[in-house]
Amino acid sequence: MSLQVQAQVSLLAFNTFGVDVRAQLFAEAHSDDDVREALAYAASHDVPLLVIGGGSNLLLTADIPALVLRMATRGIRVLSDDGSRVVVEAEAGEPWHPFVQHTLAQGFAGLENLSLIPGTVGAAPMQNIGAYGVEIKDVFAGLTALDRESGELRDFSLEQCKFGYRDSLFKQQPGRWLILRVRFTLDRAAHLHLEYGPVRQRLSEQGIEQPTPSDVSRAICSIRSEKLPDPAVLGNAGSFFKNPLVPAAVVTQIQAQHPDLVAYPQADGQMKLAAGWLIERAGWKGFRDGDAGVHKLQALVLVNYGTATGLQLLDLAQRIQKDIAERFHVELEMEPNRY
Repeated sequence: MSLQVQAQVSLLAFNTFGVDVRAQLFAEAHSDDDVREALAYAASHDVPLLVIGGGSNLLLTADIPALVLRMATRGIRVLSDDGSRVVVEAEAGEPWHPFVQHTLAQGFAGLENLSLIPGTVGAAPMQNIGAYGVEIKDVFAGLTALDRESGELRDFSLEQCKFGYRDSLFKQQPGRWLILRVRFTLDRAAHLHLEYGPVRQRLSEQGIEQPTPSDVSRAICSIRSEKLPDPAVLGNAGSFFKNPLVPAAVVTQIQAQHPDLVAYPQADGQMKLAAGWLIERAGWKGFRDGDAGVHKLQALVLVNYGTATGLQLLDLAQRIQKDIAERFHVELEMEPNRY
């Protein structure tokens, strides 16, 4: 067996919150065979299998009584190129931001707005990651996943993934599908998305009138670096809460007291509220309780100042949820997976 299984391994280095819990068993998968061996090992030892990527969407609240399998598969390849559009496939363990930078360096546009998002390629479709007006579904060409129930490989199309706002079939059916590789349709000619947030303004400040995809990527990296803390410096999992979708009537009620409410109309008639605005208006921005806190520059980000436990971070999140529900009659949903 090529899979190396270790016992009682600290997961401190494998989650961006920097929470120190232990895995009963731990291994890294560098190939499809390793993945199958891990499934077989977990079954034969009667322990659950928990698959992780970059650990940027995890809140670990206790030791994990399971075989924790970290996807460490690598590889990027061009599957097709008609001179205009290319289909690029990447293994699940590829770190997301370096993968984005690789595609840009090859002259492939489409992923620039998703720059500097932590995590891995395999985790990206799970919650249909998105930023600055672009989501995975907008550039998605397909993926290959292992069905943990049958052991068979299956290719998924865009429609079959059931992508929604921070949602997908793989999130709706947790524990069934293990994503092995993902495919993206990218363009040699840029079709830039500059209208969301301060992207165009940042480019203008930099004196860039005709931006390239790489210019957009650098601008977004600059914006994100100012707003979001580096997990290597301050433990966090990025945006902790989803932007809630509410009926228009709820927006009207809130605007009666808060005319500056940030809300975006949706195609289905609902409105998307900025969770960060709600949290900041409620006074939580910069709040700290021990080593668990809310970032001083971005209210949407919970942070670990040092030795906060997952339970302390979860308690803070639940206090924020309760307060927002009482103040605005809006339910906030946590983004990270909790274990």
